[in-house]
Amino acid sequence: MARHLEVLEGGSTIWSALREEAAAAARAEPSLASLLHSVILSHGEFSTALSFQLARKLGDSEVGAMTVREICAEAYAAEPSIVAAAEADLSAVLERDPAAKGGLQAFLFYKGFLALQTHRVSHRLWRQGRETLALHFQSRMSELFQVDIHPAAKMGAGVFVDHATGVVIGETAVVGDDVSMLHGVTLGGTGAQRGDRHPKIGKGVLLGAGAKVLGNIVIGDYAKIASGSVVLKPVPPGCTAAGVPARLVNCPSCEQPAKTMDHTMPEIMDYVI
Repeated sequence: MARHLEVLEGGSTIWSALREEAAAAARAEPSLASLLHSVILSHGEFSTALSFQLARKLGDSEVGAMTVREICAEAYAAEPSIVAAAEADLSAVLERDPAAKGGLQAFLFYKGFLALQTHRVSHRLWRQGRETLALHFQSRMSELFQVDIHPAAKMGAGVFVDHATGVVIGETAVVGDDVSMLHGVTLGGTGAQRGDRHPKIGKGVLLGAGAKVLGNIVIGDYAKIASGSVVLKPVPPGCTAAGVPARLVNCPSCEQPAKTMDHTMPEIMDYVI
């Protein structure tokens, strides 16, 4: 996984910045002070706040909030890389979403961020053989955030899921570090066959709104998939694919499309995939 962004403007860590934002928000909006204290200000580190936040969201009558919190805390203690990935995901929101005024909003309210963190815990449960509990987490994720990521799917760090509604990622999909995707993205199969049947998304790829990438195909590093496209064949690194079915329309594309969130297609040139 890529090294997560540890420092924000002014030299504050992600956790310090969150606490500062929460304290300021509590002063400015007293009606939210209790929430901000319970979720952020009463905790000593990022991981304990995150486990509390996920428990607050995911807990239900079948698996209570306290149990969810314990499951998350156990995962974070056993695999600190999960916490590092969550910090990288939060950094990605701040870097790539012009609507984000700070990390606090994403931590509290952004469906894409919260769904990713739910998946990271469910993925560990799946790898432990606790498949039924992992699927429970997936079900809660889908109900609450309108995002459906199979627990077996592999997600890199620094992933940004903007708006998030309607994102579907299949069982054998792999998503690399620093990927950005918008609402309505599907990483799916092409039939009822079993086995390795879902896309492999390289580092730094940008998946536009409503993009459908189907089958066990590779989307190369820093490629761009235009909004509304249906991609059924591999896309080389650094290229843009667009259309239904998708064709290559720019090779090379911009250098880091996922970080710039550049959805434009200047000087379109048509290539056969």
